[in-house]
Amino acid sequence: IGRNLNDLELAQHLQNEEDRQRRTDTGRQEKDDFQKLQRQYGLDGSGGYKQQSLKAMAKEVDFGRMQPSDYHRRKADMLESLALGVDDGKTKTSGITETLCQYYQNECKDIKHVWLSAGVDHFHCSLGDKGWGCGYRNFQILFSSLLRNNSYKDCLKDISSVPCIPKIQTQIEDAWKEGFDPQGASHFSSKLQGTKAWIGACEIYSLLTFLRLKCQIIDFHQPTGSSGTHSRLFEWVLNYYSSGKDSNGKVMSTSKPPIYLQHQGHSRTIVGIEERKNKSLCLLIFDPGCPSEEMQKLLKGIDGNNLKLFRRLPGGLKHKQYQIVSVEGVLTEEEKVARRQASQFFTAQKIP
Repeated sequence: IGRNLNDLELAQHLQNEEDRQRRTDTGRQEKDDFQKLQRQYGLDGSGGYKQQSLKAMAKEVDFGRMQPSDYHRRKADMLESLALGVDDGKTKTSGITETLCQYYQNECKDIKHVWLSAGVDHFHCSLGDKGWGCGYRNFQILFSSLLRNNSYKDCLKDISSVPCIPKIQTQIEDAWKEGFDPQGASHFSSKLQGTKAWIGACEIYSLLTFLRLKCQIIDFHQPTGSSGTHSRLFEWVLNYYSSGKDSNGKVMSTSKPPIYLQHQGHSRTIVGIEERKNKSLCLLIFDPGCPSEEMQKLLKGIDGNNLKLFRRLPGGLKHKQYQIVSVEGVLTEEEKVARRQASQFFTAQKIP
């Protein structure tokens, strides 16, 4: 009996050891996963836009790709623009929508109609936000259009320039402090400044609403066309740009702001839509991942070849889910308060 009891104790001891090891492994795995997620979403404390810019520029000097004098000049320029809270314009390309308009007037025999957003600048990710800045850059793209639009002058009267990324981070934090989207705020521990945190449609919506811009967030949460395409998304965009505008001409330059487009891992901006003679639709998209040098080349002339940079047919949007944020006017103070209260339980309009 004694031997059996010892065997039992030994088995129990081994089982306990195994359980303890499993718990340790699980805990370590969870910790690793959490740290990986923090790194992925830029919340790992490794610094934000400013630190990443300085590190990247120092590397360029080390590799001999930048002169020390250039480093000091660029550092001074950057610190000045950060102090002012405005984007330095180094990755900005203006005039693309106007060039597109000219192109469509003269070319494209297979296009029945094309609608273009109000004038808009393209912003490319820089050394300081490479790998995480697309949401902020798309906000800048959208905002560049709003600043030119007289309908929005009233609520943007205190803002004369497109803000830099750290300033956008501060503004989103201010929206959270005012009570917008508490769930989103807690996800980021109410802090974006000094981080490489990815932002998405909810943060864009909160910031625009905080600035008293009337906007909506729409969730195309599943494909609605054949082969996993999003036909309802294309129809929605067509309706957005073509409503309230006489469609007799071929090229319609509208006063509508561009549309923020989000999917898992990346965001872009819809600046127009083509309707072909065979009734098929094609979105025109600005991607902040597209280098400024490529965008600058387009100003010299657009042709069928380089137009591919913008064009997205239904087969080119095959993610399971997309969200869009569109701006459609100005809010009164009362409407802003109502939307802030509604954002306590954030729900997007779902299609279908």
